[in-house]
Amino acid sequence: MKIKENDNLPNSEIFVLQDGEPVKKNIEDFFKDKKVVIFGLPGAYTSVCSAKHLPGYIKMHDQYKEKGIDHIICISVNDPFVMNAWGKQNDVGEKIVMMGDPFLNFTKEIGADVDKSGRGLGIRSNRYTMFVDNMKVIKIQEEADTGSCEISAAENFFKLI
Repeated sequence: MKIKENDNLPNSEIFVLQDGEPVKKNIEDFFKDKKVVIFGLPGAYTSVCSAKHLPGYIKMHDQYKEKGIDHIICISVNDPFVMNAWGKQNDVGEKIVMMGDPFLNFTKEIGADVDKSGRGLGIRSNRYTMFVDNMKVIKIQEEADTGSCEISAAENFFKLI
């Protein structure tokens, strides 16, 4: 990844679903003046993302809130309809903000894009988690391989912030 600790996030465009409609938002809308944990992953409904990454953050939501985290955000190279459906299937409720980055705007700007064409996925996001305070990256953990969810897992990242 090209983004590092102490860098400011780029104010990229992402998509969320609001009232059943996709809405384009700027990253700044969610991050400015807030303490946020964002975890990026290769794709909704993929094996490690569904079995470990997303469920860990749902389970640990209250502990993160106790540390003063305003939002936990899941971002993936999927459209907002897919992210919303995946969130509903996993009962994220208000615990996790599900963001779609279908055009890789944010993913490419932070340097998290990875070619998974050999697995039939195309260009995706590497697996990472970062703690951001008012647009500034305080802590970031990126997995060496998208199939691994150890240093970016909710339980392990929690110990670092």
